[in-house]
Amino acid sequence: MCRLFALTSRDPISPMRAIDALNVMKEGHDGSGVGLYLNGLSGPFEELKDCPILSGIFTEAGLRQLEQYVADKGLKSKFSILYTPHTPPPAGTPVRGTYAAIAYSVPREWEDLAEAERGNRLVQMRLDLKMLGEKTGDMMVFSFWPDTIVIKEVGDPLEIGEYLQLDRNKDIYARRILAQGRQNTNYAINLYACHPFFIEGVASMTNGENTAFLPIKEYLQSRNITGYSGYQSDSEVFTHIAHYTTKKLGLDIRAYKHIITPLSDSELADHPDRAFLTDLKRTCRKLIIDGPNCVIGCLPGGQMFMTQDRKKFRPGIVGGKDGIFGFSSEVCGLNAAIPDRDKSKDFQPMHLDTVIVGPDCKEIIQCSQTDQLPRQL
Repeated sequence: MCRLFALTSRDPISPMRAIDALNVMKEGHDGSGVGLYLNGLSGPFEELKDCPILSGIFTEAGLRQLEQYVADKGLKSKFSILYTPHTPPPAGTPVRGTYAAIAYSVPREWEDLAEAERGNRLVQMRLDLKMLGEKTGDMMVFSFWPDTIVIKEVGDPLEIGEYLQLDRNKDIYARRILAQGRQNTNYAINLYACHPFFIEGVASMTNGENTAFLPIKEYLQSRNITGYSGYQSDSEVFTHIAHYTTKKLGLDIRAYKHIITPLSDSELADHPDRAFLTDLKRTCRKLIIDGPNCVIGCLPGGQMFMTQDRKKFRPGIVGGKDGIFGFSSEVCGLNAAIPDRDKSKDFQPMHLDTVIVGPDCKEIIQCSQTDQLPRQL
């Protein structure tokens, strides 16, 4: 089992605040690993918010390979955090080498590229480095994108957070944090199978099972979109569906629920968007999930969301106060992270709901599939 916790804050906060919430929910996850997505960074990274940040784990040979690769591509390092632990790792955690987050300036000729092409190049570079690391065993690369750091490791989340000294370096404090408390222990451990997953500014993590994984994966791979690959975890498709919904179809995140769990024909009969949603359901029918799943995600621009499958067999709750909101598998995690909130305003999304909190962190927006979708240009 796993547990999820996310924070969205107007001001940067320590990732340990999310890890502490995971620790409170420890009876609900097996403590076998942790994954973190950090966005809305502070310090030097905030000053370089348009520079792509490469995050991963490297041996000394891997760092040399990385240096040669980025030099060949015309990238130059602007700021980096390189942390090599000098203390023994927690029980069950391998000795890795250097945990790195490096911001780069891109070549001048990139300035004339369309946004989509710049994004495509960054995704391809991440895939190149991932493939190189899989061949040599000298690097694991989790993200290469502006204003983004992804950290993944095997072991107890609290022990890993302390081992990596995540509370001591304010340069990795972030306004948006996704944290998941479990490794993929169904198969051989692979850090690329650890949540959260990320592509082009879209991140998500999921609690549950995806019994429709194979047809969804096959459909996504047939789109010929750079980055729709890997799939060491059946939950990675949830991130790619959110990316496909918002980046490729150009739809609001409220439409995501209509793709993964569309309404029945009878429910659509009186819907104000009946014609559009009927076409969407037919066109994207291979992306329908079977559940049970609770999905928490983050989008470019800073929106954070939670949604459920139709069965609603996985826990999820959202609550907070002006300036900070939490998305949690269990209320005890929310209580640990934001104890002084008005608990009467907490919301647990049901099978038709999507919950959104914007980057201003002012309020919880509740959306139902029965609502009319927002008009888009």
